[in-house]
Amino acid sequence: MSAHPLADYFRRAYFVLSAQKPADLPPDSGAEVAFAGRSNAGKSSALNTITDHRGLARTSKTPGRTQLINYFALDDERRLVDLPGYGYAKVSAEIRENWQAAMDHYLQHRVSLAGLVLIMDIRQALTPFDTDMLAWCRDMDMPAHILLTKADKLSRSEARAVLDKVHHYLAQYPSTATVQIFSALKKQGIDAAHEVLAQWLKIEIPQAKKSPGHKGRESGADNKSRF
Repeated sequence: MSAHPLADYFRRAYFVLSAQKPADLPPDSGAEVAFAGRSNAGKSSALNTITDHRGLARTSKTPGRTQLINYFALDDERRLVDLPGYGYAKVSAEIRENWQAAMDHYLQHRVSLAGLVLIMDIRQALTPFDTDMLAWCRDMDMPAHILLTKADKLSRSEARAVLDKVHHYLAQYPSTATVQIFSALKKQGIDAAHEVLAQWLKIEIPQAKKSPGHKGRESGADNKSRF
């Protein structure tokens, strides 16, 4: 697991509650970052990897298992939020509509929402759902960070090609969105993700001890295109 100075902080994450409707949400104070993505894009696995908790967010081979808004606290004022997966869940139309209404209300009205992490399976990046979410973030001036998950399923050159494709798309629609390669299986991209979350949540990044003559390292958050 990552030896980045922020790793210990994110290991503090613990489950708080699951909300089915806006009235069930915790107080709208402090700051939180929400994780959104299509069902089976690797959202829960990404959350578990970032926090170094194998079972924090529920994972399943059955897409659409996340059916509630799940809250995980980092401290008294900062939270990570696992939103219901979009797409394949085998539920009734009524339940699906209820999810959508709760999601819309949350995204539109949650004052403490500091940013949105958008999970995209690197093999299926920029689906209509993905581009709709990016458009919403632009319209709301909401910071967005894309995790291109399951990068281990592609070769290095193939993954780079997808990354370039997403960069090209984002360049057409100027916004604050950023993107990086990520693999829960290979533990790839954790440091860069930590730094983005720390920036949004206003977490002071601890400085690693430096040996004499050490020139430091490039910030993963400033170089999110790197492998």
